[in-house]
Amino acid sequence: MTAISLELAENSLIKFAARLGVAVDGEHFRQSLTHRSAAKQHNERLEFLGDSVLNCVVTIELYARFPRSREGELTRRRAQLIQELTLAEIAREIDLGDALCLGPGELKTGGHRRDSILADALEAVIASVHLDHGWEVAYALVVRLMGDRLSKSPQIPAKDAKTQLQEWLQGKGADLPQYALVDTIGQDHQKTFVASCTIAEPVMTGEGKGSSRRAAEQSAAATLLKALRQ
Repeated sequence: MTAISLELAENSLIKFAARLGVAVDGEHFRQSLTHRSAAKQHNERLEFLGDSVLNCVVTIELYARFPRSREGELTRRRAQLIQELTLAEIAREIDLGDALCLGPGELKTGGHRRDSILADALEAVIASVHLDHGWEVAYALVVRLMGDRLSKSPQIPAKDAKTQLQEWLQGKGADLPQYALVDTIGQDHQKTFVASCTIAEPVMTGEGKGSSRRAAEQSAAATLLKALRQ
């Protein structure tokens, strides 16, 4: 990178840190915003930790805010809050994409706007705040980022396709479905995953595609559910 581009990147980082209300000189902060396409020291390990921190904070908050909700209801609320779509939405609200460090390939294909990259980076940022500033600061950050999402809408989120299929099979005393990764299509920076979902009674298999293995499994389960209900 040129001196000018380095300066621009540093300015973006400082502005983003200011929006979060955290110090930019933490050991892990820059790494949290570095995609694997840009450097060997990237944010995937931090993403792993941030996912757990996020999950824990949201669980504690939902438990406190909905004292009459049952486990299943709380689980579905949490799933809605920590899903990729919600995290990417939050990342856009704080202009996280502007602070991302991406490789040339990701820059050309608009990686700073992609849901999966934004959601993963947000989790990594949460992890970096936890490591550099402690649990209480990270907890407060997650609550602030989630905002009224944590308490709004008394409606319970709809059950996803995998959950619906599992409950349908359990109601009939059948074995649980088996999922498998069938194929991956495309280059590393823009892969499409193909997954299968198979049940034993009746013997049926459905396939689905998605931008992640989890999304492909959901699509496969939805395909199978549709076939079972026809």
